[in-house]
Amino acid sequence: MRWGIVAAGVVALAGNAWAQEPSALPFPTTCSGVAAARYQYSVSSTWKATKIAGGLRQPRSMIFDPQGNMLVLQATSGISVHTFGADGCINSTKTLVTNGQLNHGLSLTPDGTKLYASSVSTVWQWDYDAATMAVSNQKVVVQGIGQGIHSTRTTLVVPNKPNLLVVQVGSNNNWDMDASSINTGRACVRVFDMSAVPASGYQYNSGGWALGYGLRNEVGLAFDPNGMVWGVENSGDDFARTVNGQRTDIHIDNPAEELNYLGDPSTPSTNWFGYPTCFTVWDGSVIQDATLKTGDQMVVTSSGGANASFPDAMCAEKSIPPRLSFPAHTAPITNVFDADGTNMYVTLHGSWDRKPQASGYKVVQVPFTKKEDGSYDPVAAADSKTGFTDIMWATNLEQCNSPGLTVSSCFRLAGLVFDPAGSRLFVSSDNNAEGELFILGKK
Repeated sequence: MRWGIVAAGVVALAGNAWAQEPSALPFPTTCSGVAAARYQYSVSSTWKATKIAGGLRQPRSMIFDPQGNMLVLQATSGISVHTFGADGCINSTKTLVTNGQLNHGLSLTPDGTKLYASSVSTVWQWDYDAATMAVSNQKVVVQGIGQGIHSTRTTLVVPNKPNLLVVQVGSNNNWDMDASSINTGRACVRVFDMSAVPASGYQYNSGGWALGYGLRNEVGLAFDPNGMVWGVENSGDDFARTVNGQRTDIHIDNPAEELNYLGDPSTPSTNWFGYPTCFTVWDGSVIQDATLKTGDQMVVTSSGGANASFPDAMCAEKSIPPRLSFPAHTAPITNVFDADGTNMYVTLHGSWDRKPQASGYKVVQVPFTKKEDGSYDPVAAADSKTGFTDIMWATNLEQCNSPGLTVSSCFRLAGLVFDPAGSRLFVSSDNNAEGELFILGKK
């Protein structure tokens, strides 16, 4: 495969940033000094997996620099950088940035000279030297980000326009009614020009431009080979549908998590994706008052919820529906395309709001196709429940209990990144008990 940065979804387009084709490292079956996986897992018959590191602190995001070193954001700790030996295992680790506020976002320009990372309220930029694995000249580039229960802020450099930085912010609670306005600066995605940063950094709400809103928590963002943005969304919890005063609990299998097409990041967009009024159906059989199928959008009413005078039909008229859906409460965290756009891979962090059977705790593969007009699109229809396949998952799903964001009796799969050769897919688990890194590869 061609050389490129595959960093939290940045693939293919960065090919010209590298001087030579990379050499694919071998796939190790074990790595010296690395303990066995802390939690049991299974892998598809066409894939293989190896744990390559443990003892990390909540590893959330991973990227590769031009020298083939892997940078890892460890939430509440900072950023570490790891080199690889000829055996394909990690052979050295050092701390790059110490900052207890960092919690998720990590991105690098295609030439490897500018590094970005985020906290709840702020995005920082550093000059980065891949040869010495060192940073300098820290500065704030985005600030004033609103705070709430969704604290992660995904950051992505646009690969074919590296002066542009995409920054995502989720809602401030389950029902964030103020986020129905594009001006709130929550439940949205915005783009900022890093070649014109104000002295004190952009104010998130008023700086840059919108790439979409009504996105409850679009924590995963990825570029397809055309540079178009695809997001994966964590939808709502504890939902009931109330019609004519009759309340029905639908939360076990509704609403669905979403795969959304956001489009060209260089073009401002005021597309509304439904939140906090319209939500996507996964299982329509429990909704007795209407005929709804997977992928349809509906209104949910509750004491804190959507306006009951806004019917389902208005969702179809006003909201952009998801291109594909995932089961409720699976919590997609990171998505990444392979180099030719044949597949998107997604980590499903796992549920807390679904009992007795948990959901998520896996990596899935979503087949894509290149259409006649050159655009990319999932193979499956929008109403499909089978538009993805499992490639790595918690073995005893019925025993997965997650009382907190990173507290669980199973692994909590979070970050995804391909190595520069495109042959090995790295995945992290940010479980509080032990942060782990794994390699996935096709047999």
